[in-house]
Amino acid sequence: MACCNCRRRATAITTENPGTRTAQAEPDALLRADGPRSLGTLQLHLVSHRAESQLHNEHIDRYHYLGYQPLPGAQLRYFVRAGGRLVALLSFAAAAWKTQPRDHYIGWTPAQRQEHLHRVVNNARFLILPWIECKNLASSILARAARQIAADWQLQYGYRPLLLETFVEQERFRGTAYQAANWICLGQTTGRGKLDVHHQALLPIKTVWLYPLDRHFRRVLCG
Repeated sequence: MACCNCRRRATAITTENPGTRTAQAEPDALLRADGPRSLGTLQLHLVSHRAESQLHNEHIDRYHYLGYQPLPGAQLRYFVRAGGRLVALLSFAAAAWKTQPRDHYIGWTPAQRQEHLHRVVNNARFLILPWIECKNLASSILARAARQIAADWQLQYGYRPLLLETFVEQERFRGTAYQAANWICLGQTTGRGKLDVHHQALLPIKTVWLYPLDRHFRRVLCG
């Protein structure tokens, strides 16, 4: 798992206050494109210092429907640029402790999950900026992120993740971009949440999606 120093660094970066509003995160001019290629080369720029972290948090807080929340544990965040222009933002962090569709798909025991959960990474936030309109942009970004994140994660934390996961709020989204990027839909959450003790479905139902980064992921996760 990530070393203590990595955990401290990740925790420190997520406790920044995103409430400040800056000119850098003001809405930009509307940009319409027929497809990602017409926007220019896609680049995922890793957030690496405090000023970038604050700007990333501000964009998420202003334009993502869930707003900003501190990310748990080890994490990587990206600015996504196309032709040099900011078009989207991504956040990856620690996986959910337990979710039945994912755990059944992997086939691991509770002890194996506790040992290897750090090899699963959660796509906690994905934001296409609201003034960007481009067909297939979201799936192109997800595909690019899947090709890049394992190497970036290893450089930062010393190990490679084997699976990506995400949760899509069913009443708001269909998960079309994830499906187009070859993520696997495994089913639904119960709506109880990780802190539930009364067995009541009080949270929005979400679909559970996974993307294997290594075809031999079960060999390691169930080892």
